[in-house]
Amino acid sequence: MRKFILSLFFTLSSICLVSAQDWAKFGRYEKSNSEVTQKPKAVFMGDSITDGWATKDPDFFSDNNFIGRGISGQTTSHMLVRFQRDVVDLAPKYVLILAGTNDIAKNNGDITLANVLGNIKSMCEIAKANKIKPVICSVLPADRFGWRPGVKPAEEIVKLNKMLKEYADSQKIMYIDYYSVLADENGGLPAKHASDGVHPNLSCYKIMEQIVLDTL
Repeated sequence: MRKFILSLFFTLSSICLVSAQDWAKFGRYEKSNSEVTQKPKAVFMGDSITDGWATKDPDFFSDNNFIGRGISGQTTSHMLVRFQRDVVDLAPKYVLILAGTNDIAKNNGDITLANVLGNIKSMCEIAKANKIKPVICSVLPADRFGWRPGVKPAEEIVKLNKMLKEYADSQKIMYIDYYSVLADENGGLPAKHASDGVHPNLSCYKIMEQIVLDTL
């Protein structure tokens, strides 16, 4: 029994070590970044919403010289850590930051909205220091998270978006308001836009795309 417990301990330790080796997932875009041959007009930094966008409508990105750098499940803390590699090193004109959903969902543990804003501020400051124009995007509406049923996000998203807009205005940073266009009366993302209430379908992305093009 003692040998079995020790064996199980070392197995679990190895699994944890492997999973912790690339916490921010630098490896996800390492090869793609090395293959970028021209400066993109914009890099889209985000989580699964951005990740799915580049997958569902790749022509939008290629036709406009945009690059998607979303990673499913990531919080603003993950994005801040990989911002140098996945944004700055690509030297885009703009970076569109769409982040905060997974912070509210507590994917990386508890975090205050002030600290979420702090991470996004830091990304903006890094961008500006490298002559990249940051664009802050509102968090998309959601009144539930299927993977985190105990969290009620609608009110928190409204609060965070207000904070993001106030910061953007104070710093003369462009702000893209997806929320007002997409939210239903409950502060959610309706089924016509997302079957799970979180991740946009193609028709929803098309609405977001027009907002982006009008802004840039």
